[in-house]
Amino acid sequence: MTSRIEDYALIGDCETAALVCRDGSIDWLCLPRFDSSAVFAALLGDEENGRWRINPSEEYEVSRRYRPGTLVLETEYRTKTGRATIIDFMPPRDGVSDIMRIVVGEEGTVEFDFDLVMRFDYGRSVPWVDRIDDHTLTAVAGPNLLVLHTPVDLHGEDMHTKGCFTVSAGERLGFSLTHNASHLPPPAPRDAEACLKDTEAFWIEFSSRCPEIDGFTEDVRRSIITLKALTFRPTGGIVAAPTTSLPEEIGGKRNWDYRYCWLRDATLTLMAFMDLGYYEEAEAWREWLMRSVAGNPAQMQIMYGVAGERELVEWEIPWLKGFRESAPVRVGNAAAGQHQLDIFGEVADMLMQARKGGLAAHPRTGALGRTVIPYLEQIWRQPDSGIWEVRGGPRHFVHSKVMAWVAFDRAARMAEDMNDDGNYTELVERWRAEADAVHAEVCEQGFDAGLGSFVQSYGAKVVDASLLFIPLTGFLPIDDERVEGTIALIEKKLLKDGFVLRYDTDETDDGVEGSEGAFLACSLWLADIYIMQERFDEARTLFERVRAVQNDVGLLAEEYDPKEGVMLGNFPQAFSHLALIVTALNLSRAVGPAQKRADGKEEESETPLSEMPR
Repeated sequence: MTSRIEDYALIGDCETAALVCRDGSIDWLCLPRFDSSAVFAALLGDEENGRWRINPSEEYEVSRRYRPGTLVLETEYRTKTGRATIIDFMPPRDGVSDIMRIVVGEEGTVEFDFDLVMRFDYGRSVPWVDRIDDHTLTAVAGPNLLVLHTPVDLHGEDMHTKGCFTVSAGERLGFSLTHNASHLPPPAPRDAEACLKDTEAFWIEFSSRCPEIDGFTEDVRRSIITLKALTFRPTGGIVAAPTTSLPEEIGGKRNWDYRYCWLRDATLTLMAFMDLGYYEEAEAWREWLMRSVAGNPAQMQIMYGVAGERELVEWEIPWLKGFRESAPVRVGNAAAGQHQLDIFGEVADMLMQARKGGLAAHPRTGALGRTVIPYLEQIWRQPDSGIWEVRGGPRHFVHSKVMAWVAFDRAARMAEDMNDDGNYTELVERWRAEADAVHAEVCEQGFDAGLGSFVQSYGAKVVDASLLFIPLTGFLPIDDERVEGTIALIEKKLLKDGFVLRYDTDETDDGVEGSEGAFLACSLWLADIYIMQERFDEARTLFERVRAVQNDVGLLAEEYDPKEGVMLGNFPQAFSHLALIVTALNLSRAVGPAQKRADGKEEESETPLSEMPR
C-alpha cells in the first residue's frame, strides 16, 4: 500500500530530522543538516533510493505514539505470536548525528525483517560497505561515512544490508546508525539505552516549560516540540519543513523545497515563543534573523539557509520520481531571489514585538532607521511577487503594500518611544507620513467598491487569504465595513469544505500548473479573525476542524485535501504548527497574539476568553 504523508512521524536532533513511516521504514533523512543531500530518499522515490526498514515478518497491527513531552517515537506491532515495540529517536547532537532504534519484546515472540539501503546524494550514490566486525558495518561515499552498529547478524544482498531476527518478551535490541565525515576515524558506539534516557530528558526539560493552555495544552506542547525540532540549534534558524517536494497536488508540479528559513513568519514565531515563556528560543530566532539580513537592504531575501546562507539555487532531480509520481523533485528554491515587500514589515514588526515582549534591545535595531526604512521609502511603490511567491510575474499585491505600511508604522512607533530628548521627532513625522501615503494608496487602489472588498492586487477581482492581515496587523480595525466586506468575500470564495484556500488557483495566474489543497495556516488565520469579531463559536469550530486533521501523533502538513481526506505539501510544516499555537492562545486568552499585534496591547487580561460574555 502506498504511504500517505500523514503516515509519517518525525524524529530529529535539532540539526536534521528523519521521517519514520507506520510500517517501520525511515524513508527520509538528510545528513548532516536539514538542507544537506538525503541518505534516505525513498519518500520521493522507492526503496532503491535509500531507507531503513525494520518491521514484523508476518501480518501485523500497528499503533504509535510519542513518549509524553518528547520526540521519542514508539511504534507498537501486534502479530499472531506476540507484541513488540520499536523506539525511534535521534540523540541531541554530540559532534556526530545518530539514529537509534531499540526493538523491545513486550509479549510472546515477534520475528522482524531488517532492510537497510544506504544511498547518498538523494538516492543516487551507492556507498562502499565494509564489515568491521560481526556487529559493525561502515559505508563510505565521497565525504560521507555511515557506521551501523547492530546486535544481530546481517548480510549483503543486491546492494542492501539485510537480516531477520526474533525478539522475545523482555528482550531489548539496540541499533544505531551514525554519520560522520569519511576522512575521520569511525566514531565509537554509543550506548543506546543511555542515549534514550538523555534524549528523553532533553525533550522533557524543554516541553515542561510549556504552560497550560485552557484545554489545548497537549496540542500546543506537541506544536512547540515540533518547532524546536525544526530549529537548527547552532544558529537558531527554523526551517519551514524538513522535506522537499512533497506535493501540494498529488501527481502535480507544485513541489517545493522548504528546508530553509523564511522571514515572513518572524513576528508570530517570536510572539508565540515569548507568550509561552520560551525567551531563550525567541532570542535565538531573533539573533538568527538579524545576522541573516545584515548588510545591504537591497539584498535582503525572503528566505535563507539554516546558517544564513543566501545561495539557494533551484534545480531538479531527474532520478527521483516524486512522492506518488509527483514530479519534479526540486532542491533549492528560486523564490529566494524574488522581490517581496512584506519582509520589511516582518522585520520591523518583529523588532517592535521583541521590545514589547521584554527582550533586550538588539544592537542593530538602529540600522532599521538608518538603512532599511529609507530603502523601503524608495521601493514600496514597485510591484513584487507577493507572500505566496507566485511565478506569474510581479504585481501590486495588497498584502505586500499592507506590510510596507507595517514597516513604516512600526518604525515610527519605535522612534516615538525613543524620542524623550526630541532627537527622533523628524523621523517620527517622516515615517508616519510615509505610512499614511501607503495607507491611502491601498485604500484607493486595493479596494473594489463593487465587490465591497479589498482584492488580491490592484485592479484584480479576486480575493486572497493574506488580506486577513489587514485587521491582524492593525492596518484597519476589525469592525471597519471594508474589512467586514473582505472577510465575507473570503468566506464566500475561499472557505471550501470547511477549510480556507490561500487563493483560487483557477482565478489567479501564479505561473504554475494545477491546483492545491486548503492551506491550514490560512484556516487558522480566519479563526483568529472570528475571535477578533467575537464570533467565538465559529472560531472554535474552525480550530477544532484543523485539530482533527492532525495525524495520529499530532503533526500537520502545509495543506489538506478535505475531499480525499489526505494531507498535502511539506511535512511537518512549521507555519501550520505556529498558526495552531497562535490560535490556541487567541482562544484561551482575553488578549492573545492576534489582538496584541493588531492594537498594541501589552498587558494581558486576567479573564480567560472562555469566561467572557458571548
